[in-house]
Parts: sequence; structure tokens; C-alpha cells
Amino acid sequence: MKLTVNEEQQLHDELTNMLVNGDIDSADDILRVFKDYLSNHKPTVLQWIEQMFEYAEKKEWFETYWAIDLHGTVSRPDYRKESKEIDYYPYAKETLQLMSERDDIKLIMFTSSYPEEIKEYYKQFRNDNIIFDFINDNPEVTDAKGSFGFYDKKPYFNVLLEDKASFNPLNDWEYLYNHFKNTKYRPNKEWSMKYNEKYHK
Repeated sequence: MKLTVNEEQQLHDELTNMLVNGDIDSADDILRVFKDYLSNHKPTVLQWIEQMFEYAEKKEWFETYWAIDLHGTVSRPDYRKESKEIDYYPYAKETLQLMSERDDIKLIMFTSSYPEEIKEYYKQFRNDNIIFDFINDNPEVTDAKGSFGFYDKKPYFNVLLEDKASFNPLNDWEYLYNHFKNTKYRPNKEWSMKYNEKYHK
């Protein structure tokens, strides 16, 4: 596992304080602290997902919408136009399969790929039991339906998985996989959709 700069600094500060206080004095102690840190660590994206689900439960939203970039997030990048293969990062395929099994999670393929590439990617995802509900759009949450924003240019989503927005595909997919594999939370099917919100009207 590769730590971010902030995570390295946090771990460094924690070890420094323990050395100053005399709480560690051997390599075994340092290894123990490092293992404890990793076991309790949650990447920022997972912290946001947990917070988002808590908020959705409070608001009684059934659906949540996930905008997911492809290259550098789901698939290792290959910018040759003739290449349309999906080279999954570890745990990306398995996580997206778990998400696709849930009818409360709506996946949005968020990509600047060419139309002919998108068709091929969509077909490959379907063959892998990964279902993207929409492509660069979210027709379920719109201003015309009485929602709480103007989404003609920017589709509504609850979660963005994008390497250029600090998602680390080499680390973060495993955390997301474990979350979806182990979580027991499921929203109530009778809860309303987001477009029933009226507070901007």
C-alpha cells in the first residue's frame, strides 16, 4: 500500500511523538504502530462514501449516483485510439460488480472517450456483469423534474471516482471492495427519489 504525502506526514508525526514520549524503542514497536495505522486507516474517498450514505439515509433517498471515470480510474490508461481493452486495476472489476448488483446505486460512465470507444467499453462491462445506467448524463435528476439544481451542463452525482480528483486506483478500489462486500446497509425501497426535493422552488 502506498501512502499519500499527508498520510506519510501523519504517520511520521505519530511515530515522532511516541519516540519523544518513550512509547517505542524497537523496530517491532514501529512495525506494530504501522500495522495499527493501516488497520484503522480509511482513504478520503471511503470516508466521503460513508458520510454520503449517512446523509442519504437521513434524507430518505433511495438512489445514489456515482460518476466513474474510466482511464486511470477503472482501467490502466492506454491512449491509443485503436485500443479499446479494459485493463482493470486490482479490485476495480469486483467492486463494480458488487455495486451493479444493487438497484439503489446508479452508475454513470463519466468519460471523454470517443463514441465508438464508449460502445465497446459498454459491451465489455456488460459482459463482465458491470451495468452503467447512464453515460455522461443523469436524466433522473433534472431541474425540469423539480430537483434542487441546474444540471444541463453538469450531471448530478453523489460520488465522483476520478484519478484527477485524487482517487488512487492502486489503493482505493480494495477499500471500496471491502466496504461493499461487508456493509449491511440497504436503503428503504419506499424512500423518495431526489427529484422530489422542493426547497429551491
